[in-house]
Amino acid sequence: MTNHSPHAVNLTLEPADNERLANVCGPMDEHLRQIERRLGVEIANRGNQFQVIGAQPAATAAGKILQNLFDASRETAITPEHIHLSLQESSILHLLKADQPPANGELLSIHTKRGIIRARGPNQQNYLRSIRGNDINFGIGPAGTGKTYLAVACAVEALERDKVRRLILARPAVEAGEKLGFLPGDMAQKVDPYLRPLYDALYEMLGFERVAKLQERNVIEVAPLAFMRGRTLNDAFIILDEAQNATIEQVKMFLTRVGFGSTAVVTGDITQIDLPRHKQSGLRHVIDVLRDVEGISFTFFSAQDVVRHPLVQRVVSAYETYELSHPNDYGN
Repeated sequence: MTNHSPHAVNLTLEPADNERLANVCGPMDEHLRQIERRLGVEIANRGNQFQVIGAQPAATAAGKILQNLFDASRETAITPEHIHLSLQESSILHLLKADQPPANGELLSIHTKRGIIRARGPNQQNYLRSIRGNDINFGIGPAGTGKTYLAVACAVEALERDKVRRLILARPAVEAGEKLGFLPGDMAQKVDPYLRPLYDALYEMLGFERVAKLQERNVIEVAPLAFMRGRTLNDAFIILDEAQNATIEQVKMFLTRVGFGSTAVVTGDITQIDLPRHKQSGLRHVIDVLRDVEGISFTFFSAQDVVRHPLVQRVVSAYETYELSHPNDYGN
């Protein structure tokens, strides 16, 4: 078993060239912070003397990455993209994912300032493990299975641990066809009803005042899916909720917004599609397109995973049984 106790790696980058060292560290040491966030280590330096503290495999890998970046700095300007590619090429992220302990009866949990949120049942545990180990994740299943709530909890935890800089929570405003002009009020008032479940989870985990302050600073952004077009989101935790109501083009657009150092979670219920009949659900389509792509996880929930009132589980099971025996009643 791997030793997870803190381990220190000391490193001297030679020659002591201040220009190259600044190139490696980045503006305000941003490149070092990027490595810290991705590997869960701490990096301290004085001149060309570096110390990396963390679990042994991560600390050792971070030391090697720093040396490789310093070697490369002789001929090129180091960018956040270089850091990301160095992490990918080192295979350390996959190693750390594989090194996570299996769920041997011990429940995985998420720590936020408002308390501890525990995964219930093997499917929720696998879901959390997948989110922590993959850049793009899908949680698919009926209401009440915790797929959105746990995704928001993971996002809050990542923000509070400085693993990401921003939270982006999106949802298709399909009931208004994303043509919101006829609704009263400003843009925030127009889209708020569609985003209320995401706000509710944020308020529970962070508190109303803190959410408001983080939104003012643009650290948390809750927006309709249409607002994601044309953007690239780095160092962010991005959630797309109710993705069954996004079209194929919208889901593709959302997934291609994911930038360096970001994690994306897409949630939805393919039995609750509200799109017009001539529009195919992007969530249903993406299962076939990306299911076998490395680095992307799919967690499928069922009625047995419902953690709300017991009657909710029975309602979901009854609908599943009916749909199997009356397939022609459901055009989607």
